[in-house]
Amino acid sequence: MKISALALTQRDGVTCGPSVAVMAGALLDRDYGSALARPEGRAWFAAEQARVHAMTNRAWPRALGTTPAGMAAAISVHSAARGRRYRWRPWRGRRDRLDDVLAAVSAGWPVAMLIGTVIPRHWVLIVDVRGDAVASYEPTSGEVRTVGLDAVRRARLTGLGYPRPFAFVVPGPLL
Repeated sequence: MKISALALTQRDGVTCGPSVAVMAGALLDRDYGSALARPEGRAWFAAEQARVHAMTNRAWPRALGTTPAGMAAAISVHSAARGRRYRWRPWRGRRDRLDDVLAAVSAGWPVAMLIGTVIPRHWVLIVDVRGDAVASYEPTSGEVRTVGLDAVRRARLTGLGYPRPFAFVVPGPLL
């Protein structure tokens, strides 16, 4: 699936997390993702964001976005059939080698990244490794944008809306 060609965006100011979860699900589960190729794909994407937002935020106010645990649960709905559940881990600063992130994405497992400034504010989805950079689906624009690994490690992200990573949602070990 060519994500950038779809140009799918989040439906409102608080559904970046559900948008990322739906896109991750579409990449992991071909049947689920097939809805995006249909003529009503945009409407399905918007409705699915609402459904996922309600599912991931039962006890957390929706206006505050999606928690890392909620993101892991939403993606795991689609990854469990492939033998893995997602888990989250914090960004470890400049010393974060990102080995788990790079290995997962290189093996075809998308990785959600929570970013912000002083507080976490926005979700993006890492979908490809390109040399010393990663390509990320950015849901406010619907574009896939490339950022250098050094920028991730040094909290100097550009083009994604916010400069600092806070957490990654990665696939766990085989079930």
